Amino acid sequence: MNLQIYDTTLRDGTQREGLSLTCNDKLRVAQLLDDLGVAYIEGGWPGSNPKDVEFFQRAQTLQLKHARIAAFGATCRVGAAPAEDTNIRALLDANTPVVTVVGKTWTLHVEEVLRTTYEENLRLIRESLAYLKTQGREVIYDAEHFFDGFHADPEYALVTLQAAVDGGADALTLCDTNGGNLTWQIEAAVQAVRARFPYLTLGIHTHNDSELAVANTLAAIRASCTQVQGTINGYGERCGNANLCAIIPTSN
Repeated sequence: MNLQIYDTTLRDGTQREGLSLTCNDKLRVAQLLDDLGVAYIEGGWPGSNPKDVEFFQRAQTLQLKHARIAAFGATCRVGAAPAEDTNIRALLDANTPVVTVVGKTWTLHVEEVLRTTYEENLRLIRESLAYLKTQGREVIYDAEHFFDGFHADPEYALVTLQAAVDGGADALTLCDTNGGNLTWQIEAAVQAVRARFPYLTLGIHTHNDSELAVANTLAAIRASCTQVQGTINGYGERCGNANLCAIIPTSN
């Protein structure tokens, strides 16, 4: 199994309380991550703050040997076309070879956060990814709250992934965004996704609210995820993300 390490220290990690990086800091960390040999470095959300915009501009001068820089953002807004969406435009303006797009999986969030229909949510996913693919980007789809959504409505959760595939996703990342799932739940859900999408690259993104981020990541790898998201030292919001310092030496 050939694992790809996708480091999100420069975005998720900086959401940790008390951790603040300057743009120069982020560039130095990116160079060190490349030296470590990671496959992807998620630099931030270019639509959210000027520091991330500056990082993506200056990151184009980095001499990276291994890693590809990824910009993070969300699907287009309800009722909007991707080409007219400011968030999608910010992703393209970051001029990275990879974009990672987060979308809604859980019916609860479609109803209460987006306040739209299930079908419109599928359109947001499908059309956002398809538009980014036409712009020549590698597109990774982050299925937000995937495992909670899968428990609530397995078929709709899988249909949202199908929308991402229809949009041209190069990889599907399954997110335990609340960090509340147990190891066997992670493994069973990943197996169900693999059965539906036997040949697509699957990724895993876990949070540590139940102190299971590393264990859940390893369970997902065992169930066939080959793209592994996490942060150095497990830095991240709330209780942190999956700790790559533990995952890298134990996942082979």
